[in-house]
Amino acid sequence: MMPLSVSIITRLQHQHETISELIGGLTEEQLKQRVDPAKWSAFENIVHLSAYQPVFADRIDRIEKETNPSFDRYIAEKDPLFPVYLEKSLGELIRVIAVDRSAIAGKFGGMGAETLSRTGLHPKFGLLNMRQWADFFLLHEAHHLFTIFQLVQELRKTYVR
Repeated sequence: MMPLSVSIITRLQHQHETISELIGGLTEEQLKQRVDPAKWSAFENIVHLSAYQPVFADRIDRIEKETNPSFDRYIAEKDPLFPVYLEKSLGELIRVIAVDRSAIAGKFGGMGAETLSRTGLHPKFGLLNMRQWADFFLLHEAHHLFTIFQLVQELRKTYVR
């Protein structure tokens, strides 16, 4: 198996930085407002991204140590970190994301071909190798970044003229 692509490495190192760019000019209180009462706010999406990173890091560790570990679907509301992170400030969340991401990028950066070929069972997508897990992680994050973008644009209509 080839090493990780420049695209994956670069996104692991920098994609999360998009959060600060997307939310610029809005306060934490504004970001906490739900545009749609039935869906998460921009802040709650950020909380989810920060709370999911340790879960993902644990999954990567398990894939390294176990043979084809199987994972349950991640449900934020069942994650004990989610309510804890809801109480953190936006600045704290941004720092937590950066620190955890550095560790995740470091894990992947140090993987050789043998480790990259190891697999774990995703409940929806089946058996994924480490490269596919990295892509899944990044695409999941990108989905939430796009959601944050959409929510922030709705908020800007109200708060930024």
